[in-house]
Amino acid sequence: MNLAAAPSVEARIAAGAHGFSYRSGVLAAEEVPLAEIAAAVATPLYCYATAGLLGQYQALRDAFAGRAVQICYALKANDNLAVVRTFAAAGAGADIVSVGELHRALAAGVPPGRIVFSGVGKTTAEMATALAAGIHQFNVESLPELETLAAVAGAAGTRAPVVIRINPDVDAGTHDKIATGRKQDKFGVDWTAAPAIFARAAALASIDLVGIAVHIGSQLTSLAPYTAAFGRVAEMVRTLRGQGIRIDRLDLGGGLGVRYSDETPLAPAAYARLIAATVGELGCALTIEPGRFLVANSGVLLTRVILVKESAGRRFVIVDAGMNDLIRPALYGAHHTILPVVAPRQDAVWTPADVVGPVCESGDIFARDRPLPPVAADDLLVLLSAGAYSSVMASRYNSRPPAPDVQVHGRAFAVTRRRLSHAEMLAAETLPPWLGPESRP
Repeated sequence: MNLAAAPSVEARIAAGAHGFSYRSGVLAAEEVPLAEIAAAVATPLYCYATAGLLGQYQALRDAFAGRAVQICYALKANDNLAVVRTFAAAGAGADIVSVGELHRALAAGVPPGRIVFSGVGKTTAEMATALAAGIHQFNVESLPELETLAAVAGAAGTRAPVVIRINPDVDAGTHDKIATGRKQDKFGVDWTAAPAIFARAAALASIDLVGIAVHIGSQLTSLAPYTAAFGRVAEMVRTLRGQGIRIDRLDLGGGLGVRYSDETPLAPAAYARLIAATVGELGCALTIEPGRFLVANSGVLLTRVILVKESAGRRFVIVDAGMNDLIRPALYGAHHTILPVVAPRQDAVWTPADVVGPVCESGDIFARDRPLPPVAADDLLVLLSAGAYSSVMASRYNSRPPAPDVQVHGRAFAVTRRRLSHAEMLAAETLPPWLGPESRP
């Protein structure tokens, strides 16, 4: 495969990255060459472009111009404090799924009144903490959860603001592991049985039932699943109101897909028009919960080539990032475009390579048979579209410190989540008395 017959590296960046571009033949985040960041921080590392983050947020905001819609950023996509603060400062709320994310959202400056608490397994301690914080609403996903929350709120002498998440049994047509709106998925209340649960919620003195929630999955690139799901939400609103149950809010979840390889993402304007057409005339306050859409293409994983190994006719490009840093390819078979930081010569011949990490697992593969130009030890590569479900899912497997996070703003950059030293990783553990005194460097 010759570069002349394929999209240029510049075209690939323009198609799948926000805030990144080649400047004088070297890839930069906004105005900072990635090689400069690598020299200062060391690889592997995650890098986020503020301009890309805010550009995506503004595109969504503009799509709903003239309509009151609260955008609550889904922290599960990327919970870095600087990323969350970037959106909070622009006016976003937060969609959280744990008390840990609640603490992060508050620490990042998200007002409690703009926080929604989703998730199927909230503990009583988490409920009590969120109630005391004064969050906007709980997205309740089952009758047992509703009864537990009612007891917690009653014991605290308060009322919990609740929307009940329905499961509309709609196949989002996305990856099986990120689909959430089918009847076999663990999320939400079966929409056919939901009216009885809404009636129960309305009867509980410590529950302030205010609306309906729905979320059918992530990485959606078609309007059809949204049309089906939102249609069922509208039907449910009318049914419940006919029974005298007040419904003032709709939380429509998130799920907007992004480009990883050759996908055609939904235009925010088309998504906004669909919402207006399906539920816009119901007189409800609207909330949406984007995550991936806001951050995925505004982040990259920067890694350095350790060595190139030729074996049995295969070219293995072994890099210093591993599946402990980015598990998506191993977990989902996810595609991440891989490009050199220094643009190759126009006449460079691109040949297949397996890009792999140093982790002791055969699954530690970022790409198989991926066309790449000639690369050598110490060269820098980037994996694009690494802003979502990447750093946030990192582990310490093989006792490897997870890659740090760096955020860029114009010509400035800062480490926003530092790399732990091996001593710091060891300091979190203790030996039991029967194994004798500890011995550490």
